[in-house]
Amino acid sequence: MAYLLDAWYVAAWSHEVGRSLLERVICERPILLFRQQNGEAVGMSNMCPHRFAPLNMGKLIGDTVQCGYHGLRFAVDGKCVLNPDGHGIIPPKMKVRAYPLVERYDMLWIWLGALDRADPAAIPDFSCNTADGFRRIGGMFEVKANYEIITDNLLDSTHAEFVHEGVLSSDAITMSALKTIQSESTIWANRWCPNGAPAPAWKAAFDNYYKPVDLWTYMRWDPPAHMLLDVGVAPVGASRADGIWLYGTDVLTPRDPCTTYYFWSFARNYRIDDRSVDEFWEKSIKVAFEQQDKGIVEAQQRMMGERSFDELGPVVIAADAPAVRARRTLRKLIENENIGSVRRSAAESPLELLRRRHHSRAPIESVV
Repeated sequence: MAYLLDAWYVAAWSHEVGRSLLERVICERPILLFRQQNGEAVGMSNMCPHRFAPLNMGKLIGDTVQCGYHGLRFAVDGKCVLNPDGHGIIPPKMKVRAYPLVERYDMLWIWLGALDRADPAAIPDFSCNTADGFRRIGGMFEVKANYEIITDNLLDSTHAEFVHEGVLSSDAITMSALKTIQSESTIWANRWCPNGAPAPAWKAAFDNYYKPVDLWTYMRWDPPAHMLLDVGVAPVGASRADGIWLYGTDVLTPRDPCTTYYFWSFARNYRIDDRSVDEFWEKSIKVAFEQQDKGIVEAQQRMMGERSFDELGPVVIAADAPAVRARRTLRKLIENENIGSVRRSAAESPLELLRRRHHSRAPIESVV
């Protein structure tokens, strides 16, 4: 399909998958997720090849999946290992597709393309989600919009002043200079916003700091829609270590052309044992993401219908530069249909960048 890239997609947060049978539709394919008795996660087609019943309506027998319709059993490699029919004959075609699955950064990454191109080295670095010294909160929700529309939203932080009024709004972001960087297929959308009013949520999080702050929002994008955000505030002229900041994970997995699973997390290294901070950011994110952002991008999709951006011919402004570049990069990769052409930047990991730049100031250096 033209809107998809052969790439690794997040199928679930690790904690979502256990010894029960979970169905998740990914890129229009019904996928069955579960864990073997040794704890290893499995991803396979959820459609029984016999009469096309969903396998998640069956049950696990050891490490085999028993179809709930006629009792056929399938091993983790997708092969049928038992036909309870009187003759017990297993036709050669009686098997389901097993998908490469990698558990990394507390996420399950699934590969839907050609098996010989499933290279785990192509998974971007989100090590901040599992690093010592960080406290992470996260979740997933569905958005009734194409994943590229959501990518456009995330790569353009100037919408915060208007969409996120009362939560993440700050005219300092709107007035800041945008720096768009690309290395291979990785793109950064970076805004340094000095000496401005803190957004309401950041003001509250920073112990109701009322003076002007230096604010930054640095976003890293990897195809097809894997984003890592470095965002925070500090007293004017002070260092990152003198303020508060977060790593924000935004990973988008298409369910179908007009529906997206939005996997998100915030990882912080301040007050990591304070549950009230978790609750504060959970409430803020619920309003900002699940209400404000979700509402605007779903409305965009309704207006666009099944028409593409190219068909509609959007009028572009300066703030669109990172999103335009991401769309062009993704389109070229999709046209090539070659995962080998996805060459990620050789930049350091977020944790190594943080180690070297934790005391940077004016402008505070990016750690994504």
